[in-house]
Amino acid sequence: MEPTSSTSDTPICALINYEDPYVQPLILSALEKRLPTSSYKLVKSLQDLPSPSTPCLQFVQYESIDWDYLMSNSSTSLANAYIIRKALIRKHYLSTTIANWITKHPDSVLKSGAKPSVEFEVDYAEFLDDALVEAWELKESWARNEEFGEDEKEKREWWILKPGMSDRGQGIRLFSSEEELTAIFEEWDPESDDEEEEDARSDAGRDSEKDEGNGIITSQLRHFVAQPYIQPPLLLAPPGEPAQLRKFHIRTYVLATGALQVFVYKPMLALFAARPYSPPWTSDFESEEERENAMRAHLTNTCLQETGDREGSVGLFWNLPTDIASQPDATTNAAPLWKDEVFTQIKDITAQTFEAAARGMSIHFQPLPNAFEIFGLDFMVGIEGDGSLNTYLLEVNAFPDFRQTGDELSGMIEGLFEGVVDKAISPYFGVKKEENKTDMVQVLDIDLGRR
Repeated sequence: MEPTSSTSDTPICALINYEDPYVQPLILSALEKRLPTSSYKLVKSLQDLPSPSTPCLQFVQYESIDWDYLMSNSSTSLANAYIIRKALIRKHYLSTTIANWITKHPDSVLKSGAKPSVEFEVDYAEFLDDALVEAWELKESWARNEEFGEDEKEKREWWILKPGMSDRGQGIRLFSSEEELTAIFEEWDPESDDEEEEDARSDAGRDSEKDEGNGIITSQLRHFVAQPYIQPPLLLAPPGEPAQLRKFHIRTYVLATGALQVFVYKPMLALFAARPYSPPWTSDFESEEERENAMRAHLTNTCLQETGDREGSVGLFWNLPTDIASQPDATTNAAPLWKDEVFTQIKDITAQTFEAAARGMSIHFQPLPNAFEIFGLDFMVGIEGDGSLNTYLLEVNAFPDFRQTGDELSGMIEGLFEGVVDKAISPYFGVKKEENKTDMVQVLDIDLGRR
């Protein structure tokens, strides 16, 4: 139902130019459904504003936001991104954010909700030894793994390597020994040492030049994190393929608004790997072709280079099966309501991650009172030794690539934008409206003292 009225006689000037044919109509539809027609009007440029004090909404790409205007008109202007949020969207910053918070709050849910990370910086394989001087966790793991021969690989501790600025699975590798890690870096021969600091987005595709041979952008070759591999992961059959158990991750859309409220959008996606799952010790990572094929069973966010379309199936999280007892590498004692338990863990992890960034890494995450942003958080469910399920945060993406949701599930994204209007846009501009049912679940409300 359409909202009834606005507290101001001056309509909001809404600059809506998301530069994405999938997203643009969904934003416009959400505004039309959730705001009174008389409460806003669309403009093509900030030059069209009657005066600088006119209420203004910028809903555009990060690079297109007029930050000077936003900061100069903080009481009347609202934008759809925070300026600084490295503490969340860069993998090496995020690992520091979480580690620092756990040190100060040892009972935090983040201790079990995120795998510990080993961070290091390296440009060339020949400098890897120097980069790993203080990587005690890796060295101790490798020492333990040396006790197991080739016929006991399943007993080894496996690690996943992630470039700090990669997306869509680019550059991600698995290893269990120093020799395997060294071989990975020997594949990569960056053309220069320059690192391009891209703060705009972390999920959508970039135009940077790629090293086609290994699928990693050369400008990313400096910051890395290594984490213990989640083994065994919860495996389920993707939509339409009931006979094949595959690895999957959960994409959760999160709205942060002002300084600071955080909402989790209850409808979530399950994104499946392109190939049936096999444990890392059964995979062949020797040749490039064999490795790429093997990794398609482990990566759940890969995209086709030719089209940018994702590989693997996409489904709705809440439509996943209730019975998950059939697992090839583990026994689970999860209850039929396991999805509710996972959602509770997701809410708790999300809340503490954003609070950790806001309170513990305030230089690298600076929420503004006149801004909001949608983030895409990725989670994976692992099976613990006692058979229980544990949810892990994988990464936080800015400006998530909504197109990967697909046309069939576009209604879910439209509902997300309707929630954004209800929780971020309407309250800021004081729009009076009738109460609408929303799937936005508030998980955090803190006052950072920013006005």
